[in-house]
Amino acid sequence: MPHPLKHRWSLANNYLGGITLDRWLALLRENRISPAYWHRAAFVTAAAALNSAAARRERRTDDAVRATEIESPPIFILGHWRSGTTHLHNLIARDRRFAFPNTYQVINPLTFLTTEAANTRRFARLLPAKRPMDDVAMGFGEPQEDEFAPCLMTLRSLYLGVSFPRNAGYERYLTFDGVPPEEVGEWKAALLWFCRKLTYAGGGRPLVLKSPAHTARIRLLLDLFPGARFVHIHRHPHDVFRSTRHYFDTAVWFTYLQKPDRSVIDDQIIRLYRALHDAFHAQRDLIPAGQFHELSFAELESDPLGAVRRTYEALDLPDFDAFRPDLAAYLASLKGYRKNRFKALEPRIVERLAAEWRTEFDLWGYDPCGDRA
Repeated sequence: MPHPLKHRWSLANNYLGGITLDRWLALLRENRISPAYWHRAAFVTAAAALNSAAARRERRTDDAVRATEIESPPIFILGHWRSGTTHLHNLIARDRRFAFPNTYQVINPLTFLTTEAANTRRFARLLPAKRPMDDVAMGFGEPQEDEFAPCLMTLRSLYLGVSFPRNAGYERYLTFDGVPPEEVGEWKAALLWFCRKLTYAGGGRPLVLKSPAHTARIRLLLDLFPGARFVHIHRHPHDVFRSTRHYFDTAVWFTYLQKPDRSVIDDQIIRLYRALHDAFHAQRDLIPAGQFHELSFAELESDPLGAVRRTYEALDLPDFDAFRPDLAAYLASLKGYRKNRFKALEPRIVERLAAEWRTEFDLWGYDPCGDRA
């Protein structure tokens, strides 16, 4: 029997709600929508028409954005999906000396300067209180990964493969290896423009950004921001695999526009993990001394204040003690947080990960036969 289509009728939690009409039509020329999701396509089409009108109005701010200097290079939080990047981003974003992209801004990159105040009130009910895949709070004002912004601006992102799982061509935008130079240039220009808009909106404060996909793009990020600082977080590969599998069975269902082939998801997780880390290992030495720090999720979980302090010290960030009270208050607010609990992995998967992810088990000291370091 075919796999039931979860959340088929939902229109919420769909990042394509912020796309403009020209880009949406370009996606439709590349991809066929499954009839089961025609209602979603209709919703995106209507939203795209409104977004295009808003984007035309927002162009009045272009001169001000263009004149905005990014005086302090961003901090990039790196790490595979489900490795703790969101938690770390949420912690550092509580330092009010930094600015960060929020959920509304990343899904409305061409319109947020002129629409955010009104639309975050108007459409607040479209977002659930918690993320579909875990107990992390959601909201238009919460920190969010910036990958969605250049995705919607250029259509150069592997995230489009989540909406269109039958189109494997989007995976090349994880590393951008073999991608034509003009497409790489478009993506870099879009990310830079988005960062200028965030800097303009944030009053010139330094940006703290997070996108797991950036883990494979250190070279491109250094081209844009030679002084950028990087924090990399890693987690036991078994935990990453189980949590990523759970993500594909929860959040991803809200964004499908094509019927997925669920039988290939394990292969996809293993393949992308390998591609991301191969690129990361090959490029991390490009980062100048003093601009890189690495930590484990277990370290962050067991001693969050100490882990963040060590990050600040390693990267020469502003005085941690001035930030400590706000960070401690935020951590206290998380005391009721409940982590997902998953069954042990099947022996065949344990054996496969031990072979195909051997580099990461060895590099970070994780036991390939168990779930903890």
